[in-house]
Amino acid sequence: MQVNRRIFQSLTGITCRFYHSEKRKKVTLYSKISPLGNRTCSVTNELDEWVCKGNKIRFAELQRIILDLRKRKRFTQALEASEWLKSSGIFTFSSTEHAVQLDLLGKVHGFPAAESYFDNLSKEDKNDKTYGALLHCYVRQCQTDEALVHLRRMEEEEGVSLSSVAFNDIMSLYTKTGEYGKVTEILCHMKEIGVHPDNLSYRICINSYGARSDIEGMERVLNEMENQPYIVMDWNTYAAVANIYVKAGLNNKANIFLKIAEEKMDNKEGLGYNYLVSVHSRLGNKDEVIRLWFLEKSALKRCINRDYINMLEALVRLDALEEAEQLLKEWETSDNCYDIRVPYIVIIGYIDKKLYEKAETMLEDLSTKEKTLTPNIWGRVAAGYLDKGEFERAVKCMKVALSLKKDRKGWKPDPKVIMRIFSLFGENGSVDDAESFFHSLRPVVPVNREMYHVLLKLYIACGKEVERLLNSMRADNIDENEETKVILGLQPNEVLTVKCSI
Repeated sequence: MQVNRRIFQSLTGITCRFYHSEKRKKVTLYSKISPLGNRTCSVTNELDEWVCKGNKIRFAELQRIILDLRKRKRFTQALEASEWLKSSGIFTFSSTEHAVQLDLLGKVHGFPAAESYFDNLSKEDKNDKTYGALLHCYVRQCQTDEALVHLRRMEEEEGVSLSSVAFNDIMSLYTKTGEYGKVTEILCHMKEIGVHPDNLSYRICINSYGARSDIEGMERVLNEMENQPYIVMDWNTYAAVANIYVKAGLNNKANIFLKIAEEKMDNKEGLGYNYLVSVHSRLGNKDEVIRLWFLEKSALKRCINRDYINMLEALVRLDALEEAEQLLKEWETSDNCYDIRVPYIVIIGYIDKKLYEKAETMLEDLSTKEKTLTPNIWGRVAAGYLDKGEFERAVKCMKVALSLKKDRKGWKPDPKVIMRIFSLFGENGSVDDAESFFHSLRPVVPVNREMYHVLLKLYIACGKEVERLLNSMRADNIDENEETKVILGLQPNEVLTVKCSI
């Protein structure tokens, strides 16, 4: 009861005001909820606590918070905030808020939850916004039959204003399911019932022809689009056409349309610059890539990590590793927040070019700076050294990768690489090194009979007692087979020569 009274006071603004002479940064509701980076943290608790302290909540402020959470893909928390707002009972949801709720329910709980919510809406709230939100839920989960039935209901329902948005959703669905021919059918249907295709409609259709390598069809749709009096051509469409030409190997045409796209682009369009840089790099146009990068830097207030990542990928694709190194140094001196993905692009470039020493040096430098690294990247360097025949370096890098496993879930070392390392231990490794590697591997992946057999051979070659190792093998539920018995029957001089340090 007390909480409900507080909610009423906070939402209506009927609260007492307190003043304090000390100047300090004002604590807002947004500043309380925004830092909840852990997606399992409850927004509801924060909202209840905020109200219980006598603070005021504005409807517009909570809407902005919900929008921000959605943009940051914190959908569960956004849904919590939306449900809290609805349950407060102070504000009546319009169809706009209902549409947001539908979208969030679909994202968090799936389309059945969104369906149930939609079915319980009043007739007045079932309009193009809420119908469209439910349609988008079907499309997102590739529910083709449900989406088509729902679209027919939208076409037949009185008071539902059909626009290109719903048909764009269906065309996107057919694109996701690879039914590109049906995209064109939807475009034709739109025109038949008097719904004007917009820029996105035409672009989806253009891309569907590109996916089928139908250049003639793509050019026909582009020509139709350019001749529509209500369409204002945008850079996105011309860039998409250029990309299709690149895939078709029509580089001259691609360059022409990249130029047109650049002319149509807003100077402050960061995503546009990034897209053009990426396509030019695939064409091998290094000079154009560098020119566009300098234009981007001069046009934008500052380049964010996304821009650096895109440019570094382009330079690596062009084999311009020296320029990539220079750009990485520039990024390091920028005020951008640290993002491990940025240096990883250059490191992976080194790995792909078999420059494993440079990759290792960069990783060690990052480790020295106490930057969080992933085991996968160290594992790739280890595999590279192994291919190069540098066994000791391969073992060193793999051991680093294994040591990071406790901080990273989901990674497993390549079993083939692990067994290659073990087989090489059998040829030129010491017992101590092999045992050390074995123990570092144990917490990460299950040990197997082949690993124990390598260790048994090393023990026998060096004259070590094997009973402790056999007991460990039995503890791991690995039985002795015929090969085990053969190994145990070997004499030290019958095993491959190994380095013994016992």
